[in-house]
Amino acid sequence: MRRILMDENRISGRVIGAAIDMHRILGSRLLESTYQQCLAREFELRGISFRRELDIGLDYKGLAVGRACRIDFLVCERVVVEVKAVEAVWPVQCSQLLT
Repeated sequence: MRRILMDENRISGRVIGAAIDMHRILGSRLLESTYQQCLAREFELRGISFRRELDIGLDYKGLAVGRACRIDFLVCERVVVEVKAVEAVWPVQCSQLLT
């Protein structure tokens, strides 16, 4: 378990570094879709494996819900990244991030 957490922390550090570099170049006020494309490019340049815009399903009492939510990035099969381009995080966005 400790090894998994260390890997997730290392992956998260690489993701944060990529996001900070991207933000330094682009600044604020762009669309989330623009940041998503540019962050994907930053991951590619850094050799960080990822999958983008994944639908996540769930099972509710035998009912298969195919697209319960969508995540922006799954990095190294371990870390979920949700891109937000807002001035402040509202409660509804906090709920989305926690889900």
